[in-house]
Amino acid sequence: MGFSLQGKTVALEQQTFEQIYPAPGWVEHDPEVIWATVLSTTRQLLRKLDAARIGVAAIGITNQRETTILWDRRTGVPLFNAIVWQDRRTADRCRELDRDNAEAEVARKTGLRLDPYFSSTKIAWILDHISGARDAAKAGHIAFGTVDSFLIWRLTAGRLHVTDATNASRTALYDIRKGRWDEALCELFDVPMTCLPEVRDTAGDFGFTDETVLGQALPICGVAGDQQAALVGQACFAAGDVKSTYGTGAFLVLNTAAQLVPSKNRLLSTIAYQLKGEVTYALEGSILSAGAAIQWLRDGLGLILQASDVESLAASVADAGGVYLVPAFTGLGAPYWDADARGAIMGLTRASSRGEIARAALDSVVYQTYDLLDAMAADGLRPANLKVDGGMAQNNLFMQRLADILDLTILRPRITESTAFGAACLAGLGCGAYRSLSDIAALARTDASFDAKLTAPVRDAQITGWRNALRRVRT
Repeated sequence: MGFSLQGKTVALEQQTFEQIYPAPGWVEHDPEVIWATVLSTTRQLLRKLDAARIGVAAIGITNQRETTILWDRRTGVPLFNAIVWQDRRTADRCRELDRDNAEAEVARKTGLRLDPYFSSTKIAWILDHISGARDAAKAGHIAFGTVDSFLIWRLTAGRLHVTDATNASRTALYDIRKGRWDEALCELFDVPMTCLPEVRDTAGDFGFTDETVLGQALPICGVAGDQQAALVGQACFAAGDVKSTYGTGAFLVLNTAAQLVPSKNRLLSTIAYQLKGEVTYALEGSILSAGAAIQWLRDGLGLILQASDVESLAASVADAGGVYLVPAFTGLGAPYWDADARGAIMGLTRASSRGEIARAALDSVVYQTYDLLDAMAADGLRPANLKVDGGMAQNNLFMQRLADILDLTILRPRITESTAFGAACLAGLGCGAYRSLSDIAALARTDASFDAKLTAPVRDAQITGWRNALRRVRT
């Protein structure tokens, strides 16, 4: 996406690509397809901007954070498919480390948990399953990166192997207090430090695109993991500001400013952004299946033709009729952290229809969001409202259900692609087009707000039904 300095969308290009499911709970992407789609859309976008006589001040990159790619530095060729953040293939390895009481050290240094979600065990899996990869890594020939790092390598024609602090903080190899890769953690996860990229500020110098790639040398000045980019795009710059992004998964991130808040309720401490060497922290809860549940209605059950159809189907009934969907397709994320849980639909009767199932799918995301906010409240953090973005934020029925169950005002921004907007804002900050975060905050606009209408007894009964359904998939 292209944005003006005033925060208006000036150009848009997008492409989808296929996800690969080699086994139950495994999710992969083809790195070359990722690169091809990024290159194609970027070139098309630049042609549009050129035709409109709009110049480019800087490029920002945002990406799926924990998705793991390893490639050969000598050739630039990936060793294996990208192992996606949702992938659960390393669950046994995480359990083994947990039995060795490793989680306390991981949590203390990284703010994360021992879970297949994070990059560390994915890196080791690839090194152990590709012939010769581990020896090549020890010799310094193999590079690891989340998608941002891989793209920068390609965009700069192999000149830079870098990432930013937000992406580094999602690997379980980076000490977020000390701001550096941790040798002991690398040894624990059996990851050679020679694989790791240089870590830089979230806004700043990430090199220039090579002219052979885009036809011109453009500065890359902002990089952030997708959820941190959305936090910036939503202007959540004060302690207590919170946003939730609803894409394939859903991610609730609360700004804790300069204070790293260790969660006692199974949430994650992470880096929100790093500017001029100063770190701002956040508390985060991650839902593995949000939009993925709607995609399943479309692709798995054939109940809808396109994801946007779910709103009208769900609105065809008054409520879910006692039906609950627990979308544990690849396990459950925060605050449950149950890699072995699998999905279920409960409460079905002969009166249940497509509409009730669609309602239950939307409600499943609402209830999981409730559980995250409940955990944050137990950690002593109670937001006054919730800013939302992502594809599902366009669904007014879903927005109202969020307000009703969370008993909070829900604020939807004018630009719901907050992730892309946040990356653009960071690029603007990195190249000097914006002087400070205050300049970015001035661009924020609310499109709509939703207030709770449900009575407390009805709300409590529905939450109790969800908790009962949840217990049954975890036993």
